[in-house]
Order: sequence, then C-alpha cells, then structure tokens
Amino acid sequence: MNNKIFTYDTTLRDGTQGEEIAFSAEDKLKIAKRLDAFGIDYIEGGWPGSNPKDMEFFERAKGVRFQHARLAAFGSTRRAKNSIEDDANIRALLDAQTPVVTIFGKSWLLHVKSALHIAPEENLALIEDSVRFLKHNGKEVIYDAEHFFDGFKTDKSYALKTLEAAQRAGADSIVLCDTNGGSMPWDVAEIVREVKSVITTPSQGDLRLGIHTHNDAELGVANSLAAIQNGCVHVQGTMNGYGERCGNANLCSIIPNLELKMKYHCVGPEKLKSLTEISRYVSELANLTHRKNLAYVGESAFAHKGGVHVSAVMKTPETYEHVTPETVGNIRRVLVSDLSGRSNVLYKADELGIPLDEKSPAVQKIVDEIKELEHYGYRYEDAEGSFELLVKKNTKEFKEFFDLEGFKVIIHKESYEAQPHSEAIIKVRVGDKTELAAAEGIGPVNALDRALRKALERFYPQLSQIKLTDYKVRVLDSQSATAAKVRVLIETQNGHDAWNTVGVSPDVIEASWKALVDSLSYHLLKMATKAPLKNKE
Repeated sequence: MNNKIFTYDTTLRDGTQGEEIAFSAEDKLKIAKRLDAFGIDYIEGGWPGSNPKDMEFFERAKGVRFQHARLAAFGSTRRAKNSIEDDANIRALLDAQTPVVTIFGKSWLLHVKSALHIAPEENLALIEDSVRFLKHNGKEVIYDAEHFFDGFKTDKSYALKTLEAAQRAGADSIVLCDTNGGSMPWDVAEIVREVKSVITTPSQGDLRLGIHTHNDAELGVANSLAAIQNGCVHVQGTMNGYGERCGNANLCSIIPNLELKMKYHCVGPEKLKSLTEISRYVSELANLTHRKNLAYVGESAFAHKGGVHVSAVMKTPETYEHVTPETVGNIRRVLVSDLSGRSNVLYKADELGIPLDEKSPAVQKIVDEIKELEHYGYRYEDAEGSFELLVKKNTKEFKEFFDLEGFKVIIHKESYEAQPHSEAIIKVRVGDKTELAAAEGIGPVNALDRALRKALERFYPQLSQIKLTDYKVRVLDSQSATAAKVRVLIETQNGHDAWNTVGVSPDVIEASWKALVDSLSYHLLKMATKAPLKNKE
C-alpha cells in the first residue's frame, strides 16, 4: 500500500546501549517474538561476533520461524586494511544467517579523518565494497548512514557521495542517521527533501529512504515524523525509547502518531491495541519501572486528577483526551487527591463497582475527608485498596474485622558488627475473643506483619493466601529530619490479584501498621463479599 511505513526495531541492539539496560539471549528471543506478533517489519537482533550473548541469540534465532518480521544482523563496513572476503565483521554478519543485514558507514568527514584515519575516497570504497558483497551473498541490505545530518551540514557533497556509493552497490534501503541526536525538525525535513530528490528518483527502482534518530534534544520522535512527512518510508527506533545517552526515538510514540494522526499504515488498528502491553512487557524484561508519563502507553497517559477535568471527561472524553485509550491498549484512570471533586469520587467508585448515589451526603463527606487526609500526607492515587475502604466506611458498608489492644516492637543489636534482631508482640480482639501473638522478623515491620497474621489466622485462615510483595517509604517533610512524617505504601498479592494500601505517620512503624491493617482488611472484605479483588494495572 502506498502509505505503508516500514518499522525497524533496534531495541535488542541500540536499546541495550542505554544505562541499566541488559537482556539475556533468552530475553532477546522473547522480545523478538513479541515484536513479530505485534507487526514490526524488521527486528535488529544485535551485532554478531561482538559478544557471546549476541552470538547465542543469533544461533538460537536460526530455529525460530518469524511470522511477519525479518530479522537483521548489524555491523560495520569492512575495515580499511582488510579484503572484503577476509573481514571478520563481514563474515560474522553472513554466519548469523539472517535474511537482512544492516551495516553502517561514515558520512561525516570528521569521522573519516579523525576516527578511521583514511582518505575520503577510501571510505567510499569501504561502503560500496561492503554493500555489494552482502548483496552478492543474497542479503537484503540496509545501509545506515551514520552521523549523516552532521556530515551533510559540514560537507553536503561528500555526505551525498557516501549515499551514492551504497546506492551503486545495490542497497535496498538507505537510512539517514541523526546519531548525535541534535538536529532540529526543520533541518531534518529540508535535508530529507534534498536527499530524496537525489537518491530516490524513479530510475532508482524500489530503493527505500529511512530515518534513525536519537533523543538528545528531546526531538527523536519529532525528527522521525518530519523525515517521514518529507519522504522517508522506513523508520527505526526502540521500545520505550531505550538507548544510549538520552535514548533512541521511541517507537511506542512514533507508531501511534503515524497510525492515528498522520494516517500512515505501520501495524494496523488491531495490532495497535497491544501497544501498551508490549511496551510494559519490554520494561518488565529490562527489569525497569515502566515510566508513568510515557505518551500513549504510560499509566498516566490517560489519567485525570483535577475535578473539572474529570467532570468533563465523564460527559465527553475527547475534552481532555487526544485519542481513545483503547486504541493503543491503555485505559482511562481517574485519580483521587486533594484536587478531587465529587466527579472524581463518583467515577472512581463506579470503576471499583461501589454503588454511590451522586446526591448522597456521603459523597461530599468522602471528598472532604480525602482532602484533609491528603493535606496530612496521604495519597490515594496508588492506593486503591485504602480508597475503597475509606468509601465503604463512609457509606456504612464496612465493619472492622478486628481491634488492636496493643503491640510492642523490640529491636536488639548486640554489638556494632552484629545484625539487628526484631521481635513483635501484638494483642488483638475479634468479637469477644482476644488473641496474643509474638513473632520474629527481618526488621520491625516484618516482625509486626508476622505477629499480626499469626494472631488473626485463628479467626481468618484465608489470610494465609496473601503475602506482602512491595514496601515503599517516602519521607514527606525532610526539613523535620528524623521527626519527619513518612508515607508507607504496601502492595499485597494473593497469587493472582494485587492491591495497594497506604499509611502516614511521623512514626514509620505506625505508618506501616496503618497500611498493613488496610491491606488485611481489604482482603477480608473481598472474601466476605466474595467480590473479585481489584487487579493492579
């Protein structure tokens, strides 16, 4: 189709050059399969021969049958002192046995002279020899013109000669790279137009012009879109914008912008619905927190906090949403905070399946209590378990499952070198029965959690199903030093569902206690009503 844009994902190679990004060969295979299922046209697997991990990936990838994507091996042109047949890098590219090979060459005379230390004409020969040899060996060849935009600005004539060398040798695609990530969109647009007039004339057949940008000026996506608008039909990038320095152009933004805003075809509307899922999947395998503020796929991309905004969105979503969340597999979220109004509470209650009459005095009471608690330091945006308990307490739909009659936490440290030892003793009352329990733990909060469960499991054996899976402490007023209030956020799971609860106090143990009590109470409430627990997105 004439509006087709070919997508090229380099998460497995360029993306891994970002700080804190590391994938095993198994991780890379999993991601490649997901990218294939998503509809990416080209997947760059790595640089064969550069490290054992990439060598393992390409070896294992030989046994994978991709349904849509074409796998690419990446490398450089031959070295100046090597013949093409004896160049180790070129041989490694062939040994990878991928249908596509992507090679990069120098477009900027600064690099030719200061990095390669060769004559400009010799650099042209490296490019032409390498592309021609790979084509003769049956490969689809993508030529990445490294530092092209910087090279074009300093010596237009030579930069174009490097492209013509790749073109003469039969390159299937020529990709213009903004390797330093410092170009402006208007410069990219103008240069792409000029290159297109020289390189992709009708006499050149099916040669594709592509774009590869970095995000050092926060313009990776903008520059990619400008290039496509002016003639590029091949776009490179990474999932979530992972990459060296400030990252590569983010395909999770580029693809929906092309599909939804510019009416190009990349993966199609059905596949686009899995964009958020694959974005978060890659973050998970990278062992990185998925950034909430990512466009389209972030948890906050369609989150509404201000009461006026929520009121409008409830009536007409497009008032504050530029696209429908479901088109990219995301969801609308309404947050409750000190900025909330009645609309936020009503929307959130409905989302949680809590019947709440908008005319009920309880609604305003809930709003007022939230504002007061948030002023104290609570935050309910990430603690929907505590929010639901707050609502049900105000609508008389909740009863306390137990009462505290007291607890004591003891920490022993026998010497400077010794590890501290924590114990907790707790006394609770359930109905007319009292239970006393003690437990040891790794730290005072863990000891308190164990003692509380031990005391309650006699009455509520279903508590054995749950476990605390995350624990975060945030200092709220650091100027108060060791007397500062802290907010504790706890995540609890029962094997298939997860929920968050919150507690605030100047005492970290009491803040933890409040969050623990909410966590257990939330689970008991759901078990009592046999309602499904709220899945944590």
